[in-house]
Amino acid sequence: MKKFVKIIGLALTVGVVLAGCSSGTAKSEKTEVVKLGVVGANNEVLESVKERLKKDGIDLQLIEFSDYTQPNAALAEKEIDLNSFQHQIFLDNYNEEHKTNLVSIGNTVSAPLGIYSSKIKDVKELKDGAEIAIPNDATNGGRALLLLQSAGLIKVDPAKKQTPTVNDITENKLNLKITELDASQTARALQDIDASVINSGMAVDAGFVPAKDAIFLEPVDETSKPYVNIIVARKEDEDNETYNKVVDTYQQEETKKVIEETSKGSSIPAWETFGRK
Repeated sequence: MKKFVKIIGLALTVGVVLAGCSSGTAKSEKTEVVKLGVVGANNEVLESVKERLKKDGIDLQLIEFSDYTQPNAALAEKEIDLNSFQHQIFLDNYNEEHKTNLVSIGNTVSAPLGIYSSKIKDVKELKDGAEIAIPNDATNGGRALLLLQSAGLIKVDPAKKQTPTVNDITENKLNLKITELDASQTARALQDIDASVINSGMAVDAGFVPAKDAIFLEPVDETSKPYVNIIVARKEDEDNETYNKVVDTYQQEETKKVIEETSKGSSIPAWETFGRK
């Protein structure tokens, strides 16, 4: 009888252990991988979001790209699930050019564009014939020209709205030479030219603190809405519960604190100013 009781007890113990293993395996199988494309290596904000998503069974994997031409193509081809690197105007232009249907599912940060220089401390110090680099893509290039206009350096044709080109410059009293480069090269060109218009993410990657180091920084107001950075998905995944959980987790107070710490006040939580998306 004692032997029988021992055998039953042992069987129950093994059953509990196996059930525990089975439960653990089931939990592991429920973990959902979400591949999110980013540009550049400084992703502390998204790393904090990634950590918080673990408790919801979501494994957010950050897939790094080296320039702005790749993440949308990867998303459209279903190589990744989401991306987070661009603003709405850039996305609209990409969709139009490539006949894709990618959509914003959430606002992230407002990251002002800035003018930087290793030779001068103020835009007023620019001399006749000075050379300024700007991004060569249509949306960031247009935004850069509007920034130069805000700084009082040039004037552009207002009919071109948010996407003027160098051919739309109507006034250039300093005869500035505008050199168009890939956005990833504008920071590297600083040693060879007088000033560069650099996207916030590229500036941070180059070691700048935009709010401190830019000689002129883009103002953040209602006109900034088209330049708010966004999380993007394919149209058919717009209402995907898991992907929207990524947005929900991003748009939290914990994220706001990391944005403040990592950007030194240069970026602001866009969802607080402009809403969820």
